[in-house]
Amino acid sequence: QAQLVESGGGSVQSGGSLRLSCAHSGYTYSSHCMGWFRQAPGKEREGVAAIGHDGSTRYADSVKGRFTISQDNALSTLYLQMNNLKPEDTAMYYCAADPRPRTWWSLLHPTYNNWGQGTQVTVSS
Repeated sequence: QAQLVESGGGSVQSGGSLRLSCAHSGYTYSSHCMGWFRQAPGKEREGVAAIGHDGSTRYADSVKGRFTISQDNALSTLYLQMNNLKPEDTAMYYCAADPRPRTWWSLLHPTYNNWGQGTQVTVSS
């Protein structure tokens, strides 16, 4: 499987912004679903934002209006712009891809078949 490499994590204060990047080997949303997931210590991995085969996007309720997922096909990079960060956003963030079509409702299910190694985001109050 193609490699997914995340970057852009770091430590910020509450209200700050970060942009995560996921470099990949030429996935496009027309052939793959791609998404961002996160996992905090002691918690299950959860979907944050995803792009489906038809270009549709879905966001977790907790990040709507604050996070934006986008993809630059020319650069083979998936992004997650995170604004107005909160301490509860602290987690390891993972990029994922899957060639299997998904319904909009399942875009945030953490059952993708290819995952990056993750990048840590820490938000202090």
